[in-house]
Formats: sequence, structure tokens, C-alpha cells
Amino acid sequence: MAQNEEVFHLHMVSDSTGETIRSVSRACLAQFSESASVEHFWPMARTPKAMDLVLEEIGENPGPVIFTLVDDNLCEQLIRGCRLRKVPCISVLDPVIAAVGKYLGQQPTHRVGGQHELDAAYFARIEAMDWSLTHDDGQRTEELNGSDIVLVGVSRTSKTPTCLYLANRGIKAANVPYVPGVSLPDSLENLTHPLVIGLTNDPKRLVELRRARLTSLHENQETDYVDPETVRAEITEARRYFARHNWPVIDVTRRSIEETAAAIMTAYSRRQEELEKGNNNES
Repeated sequence: MAQNEEVFHLHMVSDSTGETIRSVSRACLAQFSESASVEHFWPMARTPKAMDLVLEEIGENPGPVIFTLVDDNLCEQLIRGCRLRKVPCISVLDPVIAAVGKYLGQQPTHRVGGQHELDAAYFARIEAMDWSLTHDDGQRTEELNGSDIVLVGVSRTSKTPTCLYLANRGIKAANVPYVPGVSLPDSLENLTHPLVIGLTNDPKRLVELRRARLTSLHENQETDYVDPETVRAEITEARRYFARHNWPVIDVTRRSIEETAAAIMTAYSRRQEELEKGNNNES
């Protein structure tokens, strides 16, 4: 930690798993690079007694409080306690819920953890996760046509984590490695259902990633796998292959997994719209 970094306490209070509030806090804290937070995480805070414990900790380590609570009594208890302790207390969901409710002309149901109900979308995510795990790294390629998305890319272009990220959003994603001198499966040439996307990376960055990988495995660094000229030729060969098949290509060099997945989802949504439009025209 840099000596000039300001350290502060951040309290995150949720009546559910806290997934939402963690995501919001990460997005907010990314905007304050000169400060470092000590995070106090309070999930499943659903009773007055639990809130008393939260407020006791806030009193001992004062700092901003952000919360996602749907019970009005617990909200009031937390807000009142923070006011007494003179720390800011911010509801993450209230402004959004109020705005949507006003637009719809409806009152919120105040269901705790409603976003985690075991509905059809939940089971679709589980199915997609299972699909991505069993069709990772070129496995069971004869079943690729059952995918929603197939990613093809050279080693260390984040194919697997991107597929898992997509699966968590209900997308059945598979991936196939592009290895120079190794023929890709015939099934890849005849896909009719999934969107196939090529992933590529800057050669210099790719060499760095591969060297780090070999170091972590305590393996020899002097191989074609990390040779700059060989890697550059590998990337060029892969790009030409993608172009021959008219596959969209995403360069992951400056993208996080989330950004790559967002670009893939945009391309996927656009394709789905085009297919739907074509079906409507035919009918």
C-alpha cells in the first residue's frame, strides 16, 4: 500500500447474499484510487438483533455504510443508528425501486432475496454452467451445435473464464483452442445454431501471459509457446482462419473478462435480432 493512501472503513449490509452490494461497492471504490478500504461485510442481516451487531461494529469502526434492505423496520433501525454515529448511510436499491415503481404505477413486494428465487432463469444458468464445463477446451466437439456461443482462440485468450461468465448469465458457451498445426474439429465447420467468435490478443501481451503461466507451472521458458516471432505468426494464422469463416473477432488485449463478455453478448443479441427479423419476414 502506498504511504499516501487514505484508509477508511466501508460497511456493506444486506438482508440477502450481498452479491449486489459487493458489485456496487467494487464499482464505486474503483473511482477512488488514492484511498484503500477496510471492508466489513454483513450478509443475511434480517433481524433487529443482527442489526444491533452491525451498528456496534460501525460504532467501533466508523465509516460509510451502504445497504440493500427491503424491510422498512430494519432500514429505519440502520439509518437511525448511523445518524446517531454520524456516518453516511446509503441505500443502493431504493432510488431504483422507487423510480421503476413510479413508472409502473406499482408498489414493490419487499421480497427478501427475490432475485435468487429458483425460477426458470436460475435453472437455465445451472444448465449453461454444466454445458460450459463439459464443453471446455475442445471437449465433446460433436455436440457443439447445441451451444449458443462457441469461442475459438489461441492459448491464453481467456476462453474458459469468459465461457463461465457467459454461463452465469444463462448462455451455453463452449470453447475450442486454436493450435498451430492441429486441425480443428470438423463439427466446427458445419455449425448452424451457435454464434462462433474468434478471440485474439496482442502478441507481446500474449507472450507475457504465457511466460507467467509457465513460471507458475515451473516449466521451461525456452519453447515456441513463448517465442515472440512464433506467437506473432500464430496470431496471424488464427486471424486468417477466422476471416476465411467470416467469424466476428474480438481482441481481448485491453479487455477484462466482463468487457469481453459484454462485447460477445452484444454480438449475440444482434444476431438473435437478425434471425428473428428473418423469421418474421418469411412468415
